[in-house]
Amino acid sequence: MSAAQKIGFNTAISLVIANMIGTGVFTSLGFQVLDIESGFAIMMLWIVGGVLLLCGALTYGEIGSAFPQSGGEYNYLSKLYHPSIGFLSGWVSVTVGFAAPVAAAATALGLYVNKIYVGVNPQLLAIVVILLLTIIHSVNLKLGSAIQQAFTLVKVVIIVMFVGFGLFYQPVHHTSFAPTSDSLNQMLSSAFAVSLVFVTYAYSGWNAAAYIGGELKDPQKNLPKALVWGTLIVMVIYTALNFVFLYSVPVNELKGVVEVGYLSANKIFGTDLGRFMSLVIALLLVSTVSAMILAGPRVMQAMGKDMKQLKVFSISNKNNVPYISVLFQSAISVILVLTSSFESLITYVGFTLNLFTFLTVFGVFILRTKHKHIQTSYKTPFYPLTPALFLLISGWILFFIFKNKTTESLYGLGTVALGFLVYWLSEKYKKQTK
Repeated sequence: MSAAQKIGFNTAISLVIANMIGTGVFTSLGFQVLDIESGFAIMMLWIVGGVLLLCGALTYGEIGSAFPQSGGEYNYLSKLYHPSIGFLSGWVSVTVGFAAPVAAAATALGLYVNKIYVGVNPQLLAIVVILLLTIIHSVNLKLGSAIQQAFTLVKVVIIVMFVGFGLFYQPVHHTSFAPTSDSLNQMLSSAFAVSLVFVTYAYSGWNAAAYIGGELKDPQKNLPKALVWGTLIVMVIYTALNFVFLYSVPVNELKGVVEVGYLSANKIFGTDLGRFMSLVIALLLVSTVSAMILAGPRVMQAMGKDMKQLKVFSISNKNNVPYISVLFQSAISVILVLTSSFESLITYVGFTLNLFTFLTVFGVFILRTKHKHIQTSYKTPFYPLTPALFLLISGWILFFIFKNKTTESLYGLGTVALGFLVYWLSEKYKKQTK
């Protein structure tokens, strides 16, 4: 691939921001306030989640600098642990890691539009959006990158405007954001740990640039920068946006509601302008769907290059776009739009993906002990405290998810087990055909 065809820093950071800002921040608050009503505790959810993922991004930066090829965790875990662990990570990414969030984002988009135009079928609209973006990203990387940057810029500007107007709004209700003994108790509860699943889902995409490392210009420099700065920017935006949601809408009205942005817009701007802002939020979700359709297939492409049985996924067109992988991922997304429930899907995906981000961050210790010969241009700040903090919080989340959401967790472990079976059968076939 020539330098002109490669992805620059601006596209990389826009990919991180676009992957992160989307479904979760506009939909998850309604589920969090079912068990946590303290304004202070809710704000700490987003701050703790942001610090957690910032620690992850700082650590991924070093690992990505050491192994700057495309493929994300599939690439990292294969080199740090064993090809089988890398395959399992890739398997999860291929089957649900990207396809499910694409489905969730497209579904949320459909629900937002349906609130404004009741006659619109949310499922049908979600599928149409997925198919249109699939066509774009299957044809041309340069066109897809330009669209990605444009949507991301508009998304950030609109959200900043939303927050700005929200801070000047004078609500008739009062929500306290001061810490109390009750809010501190809520922060130590299992509900807080489980709610962090929705937060980590909202932040998911912070590692998006890692999936296109091989297509970045100067990846050892630009990959860590895109990961860290993208995560920092979104952390600030998320905390401010959720403050506005809680500040503008009574907690009781938010409980169990998916379209929290719609409720907040109606309070801040009034019914007519609120409907328009809700439509804008729906359009912003196009950026999230687009970003994941762009990043996810690169994992399949990397797996296809390494495994003969999956070679079909490595096939690219003249513009170096892995179009078969793009089509395959989008087909799974469409199926999930038609069959899955929003809340259980997020819990299932959150548990499964957290397992592999946990292993990846732990891999920095392996990198520094077993791969000392690899010289990286970037080192994790405050090592070993940074990865240790990530592992501590992430392990705490995983424990309480499994305890409180056992069914979804077992589905996640079942997906991993099925992936291991596929790997074992492919290795057995490989040996028989030698």
